Amino acid sequence: MKPEDLEPVLDDILIDLVESDVALEAAESIVAGVKEGLTGYRVRRGEPVEKVVRDALRKALLTLLDPGPRPDLAAEARRRCGGRPLVILFLGVNGTGKTTTIAKVAYMLRKAGVTPVIAAADTFRAGAQEQLAVHAEKLGVPIVRGRYGGDPASVAYDAVKHAESRGFCAVLVDTAGRMHVDSNLVEELRKIVRVVKPDYKILVVDSLTGNDAVEQARLFDEAVGVDGVIVTKVDADPKGGTLVSVAHAIRKPILYLGTGQRYEDLRPFDPQKIVDQLLG
Repeated sequence: MKPEDLEPVLDDILIDLVESDVALEAAESIVAGVKEGLTGYRVRRGEPVEKVVRDALRKALLTLLDPGPRPDLAAEARRRCGGRPLVILFLGVNGTGKTTTIAKVAYMLRKAGVTPVIAAADTFRAGAQEQLAVHAEKLGVPIVRGRYGGDPASVAYDAVKHAESRGFCAVLVDTAGRMHVDSNLVEELRKIVRVVKPDYKILVVDSLTGNDAVEQARLFDEAVGVDGVIVTKVDADPKGGTLVSVAHAIRKPILYLGTGQRYEDLRPFDPQKIVDQLLG
């Protein structure tokens, strides 16, 4: 195949990806990779060029969205029982559904036989701790709180020590989520990381925010590092392009998708399903 043979199909694919809310930068990079991989490919007689290109695109998307094994948080937490608990730090700006996501993860762990401790370490946003406390009461899980304006790292530390002393196997740490990632927030997050040394730093992004989600992913990954992503409000996003954009931006695995307001509305990420959705 020569590059000029591929151009018409690749142009259509680029438009399709962008119309599915894949960020332009990500779409162009994916298309360029497909083009490079197919240049020089010998097409079998009667084999449609478009099919060859779209098969290569499917493979490229699956490689991007499925970088390797995803952690089984419940299984890892069970292995920690009796020792240092599994510590999961949740990151994200206001409005992404981070608080609800923490409650969903707590519910998922409870269903798997693991009772986590919730650390209400957002001492910045008024009402944040009360909101988490309501979820904790409904779910029957302990919560460690601090005073507003206090040191969030000390709240996270106290929660880990509480879990260790009482035999709980996991700690879910909420953090402040301001509308903008400023230097104060970054230093606050870095201090929490230094103090409690989380096993996983999970970023929560809203699938409906498109390029904003990509920018948030980059900022948090550069500031404190991201180990995995949970994408919320996927039930309101029929296209799924944001997932591709975020995965392309930071090359970290998407772990779960939020698909509603109920505690059980958190499903493991299935790359094949998203690719099928994108390509039709």
